[in-house]
Amino acid sequence: MSEQRAYSAAGVSQREAEDAVAALTRSLKLIDTGKPSRVVSLPNHYASVLRLDHRTGVAIGTDGVGTKMVVAERLGRFETIGIDCVAMNANDLICVGAEPIAMVDFILCRHADPDVCGQIGVGLRRGAELAGLEIPGGEIAQVGEIVDGWELAGTAIGTVALERIVDGARIEPGDAVLGLPSSGLHANGYTLARRVLEPIPLDDERLGRPLGDVLLEPTEIYVPAVLELLDSAVDVRGLAHITGDGLNNLLRLAAPVGYEIEDPLPAPPVFGLIRELGEVSDEEMHEVFNMGCGFACVIAAADEAAGLEQLRRHYPRARRIGRATGRAGVVERG
Repeated sequence: MSEQRAYSAAGVSQREAEDAVAALTRSLKLIDTGKPSRVVSLPNHYASVLRLDHRTGVAIGTDGVGTKMVVAERLGRFETIGIDCVAMNANDLICVGAEPIAMVDFILCRHADPDVCGQIGVGLRRGAELAGLEIPGGEIAQVGEIVDGWELAGTAIGTVALERIVDGARIEPGDAVLGLPSSGLHANGYTLARRVLEPIPLDDERLGRPLGDVLLEPTEIYVPAVLELLDSAVDVRGLAHITGDGLNNLLRLAAPVGYEIEDPLPAPPVFGLIRELGEVSDEEMHEVFNMGCGFACVIAAADEAAGLEQLRRHYPRARRIGRATGRAGVVERG
């Protein structure tokens, strides 16, 4: 597409979203409780951390499944969407080195439908078990004047020793970037994906199975693999959940470095179909989608082999995809 980029044409402006967040947080940064702040400074990171005492922090984050829910509605299949909700939250928590312990869900709908909620519950349970967290409660709001369909989001918490927070500050040029494969689109970029793929019936099998199945493939939950890596002797310096913005998410880590992606993981076929049918540039594809890499671990160069051995116990296709460089703020793709 031309100057009007495909994602903007589909109705989503990443720049406006960034400006909106900045406008919101201008006031939030001025909150004065009359007590010393418990907030651990982690600008732009994936989860917030609050000090409970001088040793322990609680990590907290919130996210939803976005317009992937529209696909679930069209198919009348909600049994996996809860996995996405858990994944989007739990994968963010582990980026600061936290172990997820609990999540609460928030469902917005026109009318509460027991069958739909039951299906959502199936996925939430499966996601919770995969992430090793509990879901002790949540909220269902019937707001037909606001939403016409269904929305699902969650807020998750985890614990982390303050001295073991992973923020990326220790990353140095030459450190290895290890990529973990995604299961597909995960839960990002669906506004663009749905617009481009709209002409194709959801039972079309040009990708080897029905398109609806491809679009509803649950987001991968990386919690067990990453927690094991953190508990190993590997020097883990940065962790990045690759969502919207693709591998540019690496720039959310604290060190003033850049990244060179020399050997990216292969992208599942659905990304090629979106690129072709939507005439979406390669640059924008990498800005909107994970393009086959759902999580990245930055580790000391000397620990590359040990890190890969550890991660391949869960993800045999994990591999070194690049390295940190001295070109701060730049992600280069070979």
